Amino acid sequence: MSKEEQQQHITSIGGQAVMEGVMMRGPFKTAVAVRKPDGDIECKVEENGTKTRKKFWRLPIIRGCVSFVDSLVIGMKALMFSAEFVDIEEEEGTESKFDKWLDDKFGDKIKDIVIYVSIAISLVFSIALFMVLPTFLTKGAEKIGTLIPPISAFTDSHLFTSLFEGIIRMVIFIGYLAIVSNMKDIKRVFQYHGAEHKTIFCYEHGEELTVENVRKYKRFHPRCGTSFIFLTLAISILVYTLLPINSELFIEAFGVSKLIGDMLRVCCKIIFLPIVVGISYELIRIAGKYDNVLTKIISAPGLAIQRLTTKEPADEMIEVAIASMKPVLPENAEDAKW
Repeated sequence: MSKEEQQQHITSIGGQAVMEGVMMRGPFKTAVAVRKPDGDIECKVEENGTKTRKKFWRLPIIRGCVSFVDSLVIGMKALMFSAEFVDIEEEEGTESKFDKWLDDKFGDKIKDIVIYVSIAISLVFSIALFMVLPTFLTKGAEKIGTLIPPISAFTDSHLFTSLFEGIIRMVIFIGYLAIVSNMKDIKRVFQYHGAEHKTIFCYEHGEELTVENVRKYKRFHPRCGTSFIFLTLAISILVYTLLPINSELFIEAFGVSKLIGDMLRVCCKIIFLPIVVGISYELIRIAGKYDNVLTKIISAPGLAIQRLTTKEPADEMIEVAIASMKPVLPENAEDAKW
């Protein structure tokens, strides 16, 4: 009997690799385990809270947007916690005047401020990289297309614009991952990412969480954040192709310049982004819950890209992943079912 056939249940527990550690989020608790410079494992466990969202926020598509925002906030908090233990000896006693001013001015609130500012900066950077840049690169391609009569009609179409922008976004995403995956520090994060996936697989197959048991499982998981991001990029091509929005529409309607028309088109894509995220979330849920030809097709590209974002972990990394997993396991396994 294969490991897939032995699988007992698919869990809702998910995680994230952080600096020298792993964060796991269960139905009731969230834990972050970090390997400190002295070799010990520091584990922080927090209750998720008992507040139940109103039915509206749990509707399909909408729940995907809510989950995405939650993941950003929780992930950033976990990342900041792990950063406290990296090179801590070198940083000890070197607090700057600016750091002291921030502590005096904001006190305990400074961490929350840093988290939300970091998320805002990340979102702005992502919009610039995955929306603004592809838009202007596509405009350049369209101009080149006008010089080639046989293809000029196609390059001037809305279909070409959406397809070319989508392809550029995917190339940027995969290229970025290919570059950073070779960096020493990032490679270690990706090893912890692999440890996270293996640990979840081990739990889903009902085996005891030991290094030996965890190691034998795959490091590629269908419900990974990498798969979600790639699926979002793919779905965006379809959604933005179906939306009859182009720069010329704004130019004719409002008499604005071509540059302003292009930027208004980018703004419209941002407005419709929650729909793209919501659809992608629902597809990831389906792909993670069922095993058939359709779900395998949905999962295949994301699983392939995980060859870049996950690496085989060392035993001590698996120990950290297990340390973050155990505290979030509910007493009743049914509470953690997907």
